Amino acid sequence: MRKTRILICDDQPLIRSSLALILGTEEDFEVVGTAADGREAVTLALELTPDVVLMDIQMPVLDGVGATAQITSVSTAKVVVLTTFDRDDYLFAAIDAGASGFLLKNTEPEMIISAVHAAADGQALLSPEVTLRIIQRGTVAAQSSVAQPASGSITAGDQRILDELTAREREVLIALASGKSNVEIAGTLFVSEATVKTHLSNILSKAGLRDRVQAVVFAYRVGLIPSTEV
Repeated sequence: MRKTRILICDDQPLIRSSLALILGTEEDFEVVGTAADGREAVTLALELTPDVVLMDIQMPVLDGVGATAQITSVSTAKVVVLTTFDRDDYLFAAIDAGASGFLLKNTEPEMIISAVHAAADGQALLSPEVTLRIIQRGTVAAQSSVAQPASGSITAGDQRILDELTAREREVLIALASGKSNVEIAGTLFVSEATVKTHLSNILSKAGLRDRVQAVVFAYRVGLIPSTEV
């Protein structure tokens, strides 16, 4: 069985060792390296070719947002941001930089493990706190040059994208934004996992989205998932 290769980046030695200990309990995980700042993380990501990078936000030399942007632009590694800073500017900057997940450091170890699994599988995992902030924000200005719509409305561009989605694609997008994995979506809709992946690919293409995280943001922004469901 091929193990998921993980790089841990945090400027605090205790955090690095704790994360390595937590992730080391999983038989299909291998921590291939640790970095104390963003610049070192970029260097090690190129040298060690990890599948997933656990990234702190505020670090010396190069912060986590800058490091995430560089890593995702030159490698296939997925970045999961893990931070104590519960701030919207960090959240949306990290998503815009290409992060595949965003968790707070007080997250339970099981969710951290799940986030790494999800990222390695090409999926995304956002903590409930983060999902709620996305809903409250309504739209992500950093990810779109379109002006933010007034409360209760969506832009003409977003409406055009919604109109282009098939009924099945909307169902898949809603399930994705509700936190379901590909396997769970397939079971819910009684289709194969390969079919789900095809629908997701079509959604990303039609909406001009980079990944599943942006798809989740889009779904909340246009009201496919009301905030009362969180």
